[in-house]
Amino acid sequence: MSRIAIIGGHGKVALLLARILSNEGHAVTSFIRNPGHAADVSEAGAAAVVLDVEKTTTADIAEALKGHDAVVWSAGAGGGNPERTYAVDRDTAIRSMDAAAQQGISRYVMVSYLGAGAGHGVPKEDSFFAYAEAKAAADEYLRSTQLDWTILGPGALTSDPGSGLIEVDPADPANGRQTSRANVALVAAAVLELPETVRRTIEFRDGTVPVIEAVTAS
Repeated sequence: MSRIAIIGGHGKVALLLARILSNEGHAVTSFIRNPGHAADVSEAGAAAVVLDVEKTTTADIAEALKGHDAVVWSAGAGGGNPERTYAVDRDTAIRSMDAAAQQGISRYVMVSYLGAGAGHGVPKEDSFFAYAEAKAAADEYLRSTQLDWTILGPGALTSDPGSGLIEVDPADPANGRQTSRANVALVAAAVLELPETVRRTIEFRDGTVPVIEAVTAS
């Protein structure tokens, strides 16, 4: 059994992931900002810890992560406010990486998105620009660390049931980017236990290949 921390624990993907991991016998701690969300987190099988990571220091996050074996970043500002987007999706994400390193937690999984990176191509006037920039910076910082990181890049999220079937590194994302949140949770749970996914960026969408086969294919 591992102790796994999920930052952004009330998100839809995070709740699905908590249920998968807890059903597999892992101890899951889900960090949430709103204490009113604790019941949902508990129902998913995780221990709810109220911690507004946006307003905490690296040392605060490190203290909260003490005793855990892995960290999954599944938080986000939710768009709308560029200043807060940079504060959460870039700055706080980076603090969480530094906090994991301070605690000696090597395994770190980042939930990003398909197409993230410096060449995201989102114009400055687009409302998505701040998020694209923030995620590009956070992902690049993670790649520069000594953590055993995996960056997940799912396509456009849907509420469809999880099929357990995906396509990794889609050759032509223009042909479709839909990715069920349930499949994202399945992928996140899988990579946590697959050393061959360490230091890899795995972009994917719903497809036809079983998750473990897809993420371990050379």
